[in-house]
Amino acid sequence: MRERLVAGLAELGLDASLADRLLDYLALLVKWNGVYNLTAVREPDAMLRQHLLDSLSVVAPLAARLPQRDGAPAGHIIDVGSGAGLPGIVLALAWPRAHVVLVEPVGKKAAFLRQCQGELALTNLRVEATRVESLDAPEAGQAPDLVVCRAFASLADFATAIDRLVGPHTVIAAMKGAAPDDEIAALPAQWTVTEVLPLRVPELDAARHLVLMRRRP
Repeated sequence: MRERLVAGLAELGLDASLADRLLDYLALLVKWNGVYNLTAVREPDAMLRQHLLDSLSVVAPLAARLPQRDGAPAGHIIDVGSGAGLPGIVLALAWPRAHVVLVEPVGKKAAFLRQCQGELALTNLRVEATRVESLDAPEAGQAPDLVVCRAFASLADFATAIDRLVGPHTVIAAMKGAAPDDEIAALPAQWTVTEVLPLRVPELDAARHLVLMRRRP
């Protein structure tokens, strides 16, 4: 499995040194999935393909849109509806200089995320066991650099949920399967889609897209 992950990292232009930490996370996901009901995907091979590699496919395109510190992606990131930590834990592992907040209202899933935080020693990670609508609005000039979701909701519902959290420079990213043209058309008027990027996920023969949005001032 490690060889497959290293090959996938290479295909995505990412450092092979990530592999061991990612496999540690995958081992936790496999171990605790039956207890916490984290994902319907049960087999480790399928988890590697459908969860890890899928989440890794957004690392490079999002890194290019984040502030940099010492030549590495940094900034404040919120993963909305994080579930089993996808993509938030993957991003925290890939970007140790970034600060990642996982927002997950389901108690048992939030407990798993905190367990991952401890066992993986992710000092750049914080878990908020609440709905995103319940988060405190940031002070002026303190809006997150990136808000991301994967399999969370329609684009309109996502935009509505995070509206008071984002600023004019916040990158909003939604991971989708097929290009969501109908969802884009249904966005509130103050929201604009800046790009719809096709994603190539190693080992996965299915449509994947990253929708990038901003809220107009």
